[in-house]
Amino acid sequence: MSLLNQKTIKNNVQFKGVGLHSGKTVNICLKRSEPNTGIVFKRVDIKNNNIVYPNFINVSNTSLNTTISNEHGVKVSTIEHLMGALFGLGIDNVLIEIDNEEVPILDGSAKEFIKKILASGFLLSNQPIKIVKINKKINFEEGNRYISIEPSKLSLDINFELQYKNQTIGNQKNQVNVYEDNLDDIFNSRTFCLFEDIEEIKKKGFAKGGSLDNAIVVKDDKILNKDGLRNPKEFVNHKILDCIGDLYTCGYRMIASIKCSQGGHYLTNQLMRKVFENKENFSVIEIQERNLPHTLINRSLLRSIA
Repeated sequence: MSLLNQKTIKNNVQFKGVGLHSGKTVNICLKRSEPNTGIVFKRVDIKNNNIVYPNFINVSNTSLNTTISNEHGVKVSTIEHLMGALFGLGIDNVLIEIDNEEVPILDGSAKEFIKKILASGFLLSNQPIKIVKINKKINFEEGNRYISIEPSKLSLDINFELQYKNQTIGNQKNQVNVYEDNLDDIFNSRTFCLFEDIEEIKKKGFAKGGSLDNAIVVKDDKILNKDGLRNPKEFVNHKILDCIGDLYTCGYRMIASIKCSQGGHYLTNQLMRKVFENKENFSVIEIQERNLPHTLINRSLLRSIA
């Protein structure tokens, strides 16, 4: 059976923690799911109309997190780190039962999601995966912030840059090939904020569950977290993690080249909306290769379909 067949988890995976913005304790349970069902959230604390699909069209908020809502107003927020973990692990189908409105922030990265999901094991189906292939270059800009996506023959490349006046964060750049590079630094990188922004963020009703246990806090030239940074580019690497998670709201993994400057959830969501408004911008490819050297993408196969 091909490693590019659709994959789900073998055993249930449970997490318990606090919501970064809601401050509420929440439990989630990932359960195996049938082929072609995709990623599905189910609010088990609500009896009716409790299914929410993590699709870019259903994104209802992009301020400091990605929130999805269904037509009945039922929402699930801060989905991006879990979605990034599912993308990175190549999980096509999973049911996510959640008993509150926000995915737990855990340590502020995707590290714990990755660790527990890996430990659960995987089940391969006999159904081939589908991949979105970008056909045309698409841009979205807002002031001096921009994001673009264009065709790539072999990979998903993300080139991201940050520009902060704060000297500790400063201007950071990184580029990754999502299917070929070691992404440990990406998955282990935590969300962050400036100390001087915390009061304003909380006035807006966010970060009620925030702490030094789940976020990097930068004050002037200091990292307030006692152990400092996990990697030298942790700030931009976390933005790449967010980007990967938000890209998965298209429903499939992707072949594309992405460049982003000073972006975030809003820019990525607007880009997805712009790409998928026109069928000429993309193709959905079903992959049926049997023998693979790589768990996600077979280079020789992609050469034949590009």
